[in-house]
Amino acid sequence: MDRPAAGASYQRFPRVRIRELRDDYAKFELRDTDASIANALRRVMIAEVPTVAIDLVEIEVNSSVLNDEFIAHRLGLIPLTSAAAMQMRFSRDCDACDGDGSCEYCSVEFLLSARATDSDQTLEVTSNDLRSADPKVCPVDQARAYQQALSADFESSAGEHRGILIVKLRRGQELRLRAIARKGIGKDHAKWSPAATVTFMYEPDIHINEELMDTLTLDEKISWVESSPTKVFNLDPITKQVTVCDAEAYTYDDEVIKKAEAMGKPGLVEINAKEDSFIFTVETTGAITAYELIMNAITVLRQKLDAVRLQDDDGDLGELGAHLGGP
Repeated sequence: MDRPAAGASYQRFPRVRIRELRDDYAKFELRDTDASIANALRRVMIAEVPTVAIDLVEIEVNSSVLNDEFIAHRLGLIPLTSAAAMQMRFSRDCDACDGDGSCEYCSVEFLLSARATDSDQTLEVTSNDLRSADPKVCPVDQARAYQQALSADFESSAGEHRGILIVKLRRGQELRLRAIARKGIGKDHAKWSPAATVTFMYEPDIHINEELMDTLTLDEKISWVESSPTKVFNLDPITKQVTVCDAEAYTYDDEVIKKAEAMGKPGLVEINAKEDSFIFTVETTGAITAYELIMNAITVLRQKLDAVRLQDDDGDLGELGAHLGGP
């Protein structure tokens, strides 16, 4: 492989275009870059964008059927609103406290107290029973219920915000605890990951050979279109022409290529992946919005690249650069 000339630049200018954006979902295009950057962005969104989650639980009373560790684990997995997480400190780096949770810079305190007194009904203890010392950090479903309460639709959808179930209590059973939420990242524990799903795919580039397509009978066209497991191609009922209706539905299964070869028409369709164009689908847990997740991931990725650049400026990467530059 030819080595690049000395002083050659690999600088590229990626472009992002948002296709769809909701609070917990985003679909966007990333262009003019390669798979290394696309995958780095995906991994940062999953594992390195910080959120806030319950990390320490002090149980005072627990007479439920679940043991203390079980309840502590369930509390940790409750997503908390984390819009301010980027400005918070990691507890291990905080010099303003001793890690007991009483710190405005690195932690948020929650209290929970529930006791079942009705003999006929089971009491469901949910995330709605958690009381936060900081209104900016609370269970996601509490925040959604509050937003719904401000709208005219609250009564019609009040049942949607019952909260995340923690434990069920029978008469006489009680649960009383103190919990501390801290800033963290998904690399340390999945409870801190703000992403439910982050995927990307190469954008397909599909070209139909019209001359070969015109040699097929109507039944052959129908059979070929139906050979695709997903709705990628469409047969116009009037013109009888086969067109690409949804290129992004293609899953790189090669079924239409195999079908064309079986019909004795190799080259009927040419499908290539655009190596510098990617389509991302992002779903969040609700801890932060999809927009915040994307922007925070870009910020974290830039910080990591800046750290590498500083190492290079200090000469730490000089030996590696000399090796890559060749003799």
